[in-house]
Parts: sequence; C-alpha cells; structure tokens
Amino acid sequence: MKLAFINDRIYKYAAGDPTAVGGAERQQWLLARALANAKWSVIVGVTEGLPVGARLVVDGVDFIGIGHGHVFSGWYRFLLAARPHWCYWRGADHALGPAVEIAKLAKVNTIFSMAFDADACPRRALSRRPYCWPFYAWGLLRCEKIFVQHGKQLSDLPTQYRYKANIVPSIAGVTSTPRSHLARGTYVAWVGILRQPKRPDLLVEIARKASDIHFIVCGAPNNHRSPIGFGESVMRDLQGLSNIDFMGQVSPEKAQEVIGNAAVLLSTSDGEGFPNTFLQAWGSGTPVASLKIDPNHVIERLGLGAIHSNTDDLLREVRSLINAPTERDKIGARARQYVEAEHSEAAVVAQFESSIGTIRDASTSPVTLCEPPSPVSQ
Repeated sequence: MKLAFINDRIYKYAAGDPTAVGGAERQQWLLARALANAKWSVIVGVTEGLPVGARLVVDGVDFIGIGHGHVFSGWYRFLLAARPHWCYWRGADHALGPAVEIAKLAKVNTIFSMAFDADACPRRALSRRPYCWPFYAWGLLRCEKIFVQHGKQLSDLPTQYRYKANIVPSIAGVTSTPRSHLARGTYVAWVGILRQPKRPDLLVEIARKASDIHFIVCGAPNNHRSPIGFGESVMRDLQGLSNIDFMGQVSPEKAQEVIGNAAVLLSTSDGEGFPNTFLQAWGSGTPVASLKIDPNHVIERLGLGAIHSNTDDLLREVRSLINAPTERDKIGARARQYVEAEHSEAAVVAQFESSIGTIRDASTSPVTLCEPPSPVSQ
C-alpha cells in the first residue's frame, strides 16, 4: 500500500531541523516513519526545502520537491505522479474540501485525522478563515475515512460523519531508557507554544504562587488561535520570574531532554487533541500534572500523574510528587506500560491498517452540512 502526505513541516522533522514545531506535523512524521518500517510505500510532497523533482529518503520515507505555484494544481500533479492509494490530512482547515475533491480527481482515497478536539465541530473548528467552515465540513463529508485520537472526539463528531470514523491513537515516539527519578532533578517542565489554548498565562499564575518550585519552560510566541501580542506578553512575565528558567524555542531533541529529566510535566491547556508532550513524558517515565486535559481519563484511571481543575489542589499534588521520587518511578513504570500497549509504533500501525480495511460508500448514509440540533460539547 502507498500513502502520500503534503506537508513541509514533516520534512523539517525528518531533516532534524531545530526549528521544527507543531504537534500535528510531528505525528505525521512519526506515522510516516512507522508505516515505512511496516513496509508501506510512503511519499511526502515538499514545496520548500527541496528543489522541484529532487528526492531524499529519510528512514524509508520518500520526500519529493514539488515546487511552488498554484497550490491546488501542484497537489493534483503530485498525486497523479505518485499514484498513492491514500492521501493523509491532519488538522481542520478550509482547504480540506478542495483537497479531497482534488484527490478524487486523481482517484486517491483521503484520510482526515483530527489534531485538536475542536476539529469535531465544523462550525467552530477553524481558527483561520472561520467563515469558510462549510468547505471543511464538505471535506469531512467527502473523505473516505476520519481518524480521531480518543473517545471524546468520536462522541463529539456529528453523527453524519461517525460511520466512517475510527480511533487511531498518536505515536509516542520515545524509545530511550528512562532515567530513575532518584537521579533526576526536582524541576517541573512546561513545554509548548505560547498561545492562548495552552494557557501559559496560568503557568505564570501558578509559578507566582509556588516560589519554592523550579520550573523549566520551553516555547515561543505564536499568533495561531491567539490575540496579537498574547504570547509576547506571557513571555515577558515568564522571563521576570526568578523560579522560571525560560529557554524559549528549543529543538525537538532538547524539548524531549527537558521532559525526560523532569520530576513532573505540567499542562495548563484548555484545549488539545492528545498532547504529544503527554506521550513524550509517559514514554520517559515522567508523571503529568494537568488542570484540564486528560484524554480517555487515563491520568485518573491509570494513575499517571495528577488531574485537578483548581490550581491550588494541583500544586499540592505537584509538591507531593516532587518529594516522592520512589512514587514517581512507580508512576513512570505504569506510564511506560500504557504507552507501549497503546501508543507504540506497532500498536498504532495495527490500528491504522485495521481502520482502513473496509471503505463504506458515503452515499449509503444520510449526510448534510448542517450541525446536529444539540450543541457539540468541547
């Protein structure tokens, strides 16, 4: 089987570019590499970074320069030349609708994969050109498969799309031997882009309440889903606190090192999909303390850290974890077992292949661009 991606940021991750950012793009690279290891033919169209027609193979994944120009005609030419069985799109965007129709013209099936929980609600999914949501909804309607990351995304998805949806977990991508917590420092890590949904402003609030806790923070401002100036304002606040070591944007390898040596990973996010940082933390044996995000309730059910909506309660749990390295090692062992069972390359590839085993005809199910009458929860 052959799968195609079109995404320049996948190439940045594959090439080891230290400026590579984006959880959705990281997951696409991990999936591409895992499928190539499973003997799939995987090809990625790159508009920047490779000259037109140039090819580069990284870990079995074939990158091809497709050049600039009109984006839709470029995609069509790429798909016609590559002749994949499937093309893969991750994350809500108004261009999904035209992209799916282009794939159909090239006789290629399309997989859409949700990156963010809000992707399940077409009217509210788009941060870029939100008024174009019908194009996104049309893409959901016309694609052959929809992948979601966890059960809540599946239940939030409007019923007219749900018949072709499957849960396909994200890949952890961590294979190193975890460091014992008895040999680690006692800092709390926070890793993410400084944008509003990740609530770095709450990180500032927490750090001000907890002058006794040392934080290491990695991330840079970004205006995606955020008011202009939001990230820069938070960055100044972070730089002004003596108990925060603010590192700014770091390479993916450095971010993993910070997470893997931490006592605890802190999440302040309001909205996510299945955070890459959670999987990086658990794969490294690091507990996660979260204010809101707990996909499939795994933190609560499996004891993989702490989940509290109140910052004071969460801080109490974080302090308890910092002072109990032996308990953190036990949590880390459970976390590693969970990741191996649910988020290893082998587990995800098996679920991916199972999910595309049968393509049902969309014409057999009633469909409409309208939302269901009851509001979709977020």
